[in-house]
Amino acid sequence: MSLAGPEPREYPPVREGAPLVVFDFDHTLYDGDSGGHLFKWLIKRRWWRIGLALLIAPVFAPMIAFLPTRRVGISAFVWAGTIGFHRRRDLDALIDRYVALHTGVIKSHLLPIALDVLHGHREAGDQVVVATGAPPELARAILAFVAHEDVPVVGTQVGPRFGAVVATRHCHNEMKMVMLREAGFTAPVAIAYTDSSADLPLLLAARKPVVVNPKADRVEMFRGVLPPGTPILNWGCPGRAGEPVR
Repeated sequence: MSLAGPEPREYPPVREGAPLVVFDFDHTLYDGDSGGHLFKWLIKRRWWRIGLALLIAPVFAPMIAFLPTRRVGISAFVWAGTIGFHRRRDLDALIDRYVALHTGVIKSHLLPIALDVLHGHREAGDQVVVATGAPPELARAILAFVAHEDVPVVGTQVGPRFGAVVATRHCHNEMKMVMLREAGFTAPVAIAYTDSSADLPLLLAARKPVVVNPKADRVEMFRGVLPPGTPILNWGCPGRAGEPVR
């Protein structure tokens, strides 16, 4: 069952020919790894899930650090948290429950500066979409129930596999651009906001790339591959680099 939260904000309709503006979610609108927070909760619900996660961690945890194996590593822990569930809507129901139970904590992770920028684009009638490596239902529920936003979300696809609900198609790196196009967002990307070097295909496709809340050790890389003068900002994300925005 979907969350019944406050009514979303009202915005003017997307104007004809409006620029396409793409936001990442984790470390861009949300301070942290929203999917990681969810799956940690899923695993901690039962002692035997904790034991299972500890058992597979030596093999799968290191995979998360490397782009080619990241989806496999993440999927293993999603599997540990959802084994016994067999339908996507089972995970969606758990996501809604998680958001409802943790509204206050989740709200503290949302970045006010980032939400102000998102509001500004929507007030201007821009075509705004969130593209995230998290399950879309998670970002959608957080934005709708906590931030009162009904913005479209494209995210990692999940489905039944190996007796659980796991990631079947990760919205990440080059696949993020593919999935945006498949979802109907076919206009050239006017502005892209993200923290992640994995989103370089998105940043390079954007007429105006904006790096927000990057890891400190990635700043020089961004400066080297993105157009001169690309903004590298910090939207109030502690422990991350970028020029502070006040």
